[in-house]
Amino acid sequence: MNLELPEFVLKILEKFEKAKFEIYIVGGSVRDLLLDREIIDWDFTTNATPNQILEIFPKGFYDNKFGTVGISHPSSPEPYEITTFRKEIGYTDRRHPDKVIWGKSLKEDLARRDFTINAMALQGKTPSELIDPFNGQKDLKAKIIRAVGDPNKRFSEDALRMMRAIRLATELGFTIEQKTFQAIQDNATLINQIAKERVKDELFKILKSDFPADGFTLLLSSGLLEQIMPELLKGYGMTQAKHHIYDVWTHSLLSLKNCPSKDPLIRLATLLHDVGKPVVAKGEGEKRTFYNHEVVGASIAGNTADRLRFSKKEKEKLVTLIRWHQFTCDERQTDSAIRRFIRNVGKENLKDMLDLRVGDRLGGGARETSWRLEKFKKRLVEVQKQPFSVTDLKVDGNDVMKILKIGSGPTVGKILETLFAEVVEDKTKNKREFLLKRIGELGKSLG
Repeated sequence: MNLELPEFVLKILEKFEKAKFEIYIVGGSVRDLLLDREIIDWDFTTNATPNQILEIFPKGFYDNKFGTVGISHPSSPEPYEITTFRKEIGYTDRRHPDKVIWGKSLKEDLARRDFTINAMALQGKTPSELIDPFNGQKDLKAKIIRAVGDPNKRFSEDALRMMRAIRLATELGFTIEQKTFQAIQDNATLINQIAKERVKDELFKILKSDFPADGFTLLLSSGLLEQIMPELLKGYGMTQAKHHIYDVWTHSLLSLKNCPSKDPLIRLATLLHDVGKPVVAKGEGEKRTFYNHEVVGASIAGNTADRLRFSKKEKEKLVTLIRWHQFTCDERQTDSAIRRFIRNVGKENLKDMLDLRVGDRLGGGARETSWRLEKFKKRLVEVQKQPFSVTDLKVDGNDVMKILKIGSGPTVGKILETLFAEVVEDKTKNKREFLLKRIGELGKSLG
């Protein structure tokens, strides 16, 4: 094995060696080295205690009970973590150990980790030997996610590991070993004891992966989706009428798969865009309807966002995209209708809305190109060059008051609205010199 390590990693190893301590690269760092993937977070473990680590790196910081010292470096926005060998005792909250004691050996430290592919270690300046007590390299080559030891114990210790198993399988294109997957199914309800923010983080990582639809298929079959986003399951098996060839769940999943956006929030909006259909469904077979599903769906998505602790901005965007996703691409639409659409969606959300529509179309079995959608995009560009409100005028209330020598009041607003109406009819009139002249003319007519 011939692995090249960055200079700053070599320096960390050298400093510990000079201080006569053991030091190893561990966890996802080793996994990604072996997979030749970019490494963002470098993790280390050592037999040195936190205080001894701080003697080696005086600028490091240690403010936790888990034996982890952070080392800042310009190459990373996040500090590199150096953790003392440790054993963990008790997991009352299903996430963090109740007690941490310093371990005596590397193997003892690796035994507490989640999956075999994350339970390997490398030592030395030019690593030539992999320390792999749980056969992680074998699983890595076979593309398997397998829990270290008893999977039920691993997931009862930290229930978020179940989400992580699915996220890793999705990111890496791996399969989850049978006993490990069975343990996820058996322990799925434990995910409710995990902070929603942490669950959301893992969900977004799944959504950001190259195969997010595969990730949600795993979430469904594992039983985790029922705990995290039960609203999605209501569309499972619900047939649709007319031009729809898939049930609501399958269509939503394929829409996610075909969404061109890499943004996890846009991908989630695409997955949830029809979440209101099961609630408003009426009739059977070809007579089934889903009137106002976008309105109800937006409300449901808002509740989902609250439950998973989305930021206000994230929630607003999610709700907006779902609320207005039922727009039409009709070449006969007036500029006024398109302006209304842009105001509803927001200029900043137009591209995201179009990405959702692409996913929606392809997820329903449509052809990849749509001349109507392409023409609609051009109309959006053209209409956006036009003024949308009084604030887009090349003059404002101060100009009105100055020219007419009046104070603020209804007259100012009335004149601005008149100017705006004229500009909407003829956008070439939105020139400052012309509008200043019109203010004077309108002032005289108002007497």
